[in-house]
Amino acid sequence: MKAMILAAGKGERMRPLTLHTPKPLVQAAGKALIEYHLQALALAGFSEVVINHAWLGEQIEAHLGDGARFGLTLRYSPEGEPLETGGGIFKALPLLGEAPFVLVNGDVWTDYDFTRLRQPLAGLAHLVLVDNPGHHGGGDFRLDGQQVTDRDQMPGTLTFSGVSVLHPKLFDGCRPGAFKLAPLLRQAMAAGQVSGEHFRGRWVDVGTLERLAEVERLIGERA
Repeated sequence: MKAMILAAGKGERMRPLTLHTPKPLVQAAGKALIEYHLQALALAGFSEVVINHAWLGEQIEAHLGDGARFGLTLRYSPEGEPLETGGGIFKALPLLGEAPFVLVNGDVWTDYDFTRLRQPLAGLAHLVLVDNPGHHGGGDFRLDGQQVTDRDQMPGTLTFSGVSVLHPKLFDGCRPGAFKLAPLLRQAMAAGQVSGEHFRGRWVDVGTLERLAEVERLIGERA
């Protein structure tokens, strides 16, 4: 099973750190954010990881190289211009193959155990959901048993963590270019093709300098 890390974001809300450094290489507790994912994936038994990039992407390739120091084989999917989440994944599909793959947002930090995702996929997607953080109180989706549905006004809505398993067939009919992933997921939900789980461990969407400081605090507590 392969994995993909989304690393094409510009990180505008984390300026000035991201003016000259791509967001995935911003450091938390002395280590680049993306390295936490790579180490966790290697520990979980993954061997091949695809990384897309756009803003200052050459720095990502120079820093991570071929992945040997992580015990991984890294392949890159450069984007001349940002293709958004869905378009970036679609462009990388030739590197990912025809089997389901793990997808991880490069700008989150978590202690989630990726070995949990190494199991057969029943449908087109499996999403890891978390409790709604303060900055995203409305959430994204609902978890009804093991089935994920689109959110509504009733209690129980959760936030998509940015960690998932996707089947390449989710992108059937898509065309090259920039497009979002969420509409494809909602379409699959309507067809009952999206499963999920509720992760109650540590997770941070590292979208601001304040949340970067939160990650450093959490890492310090683990030490």
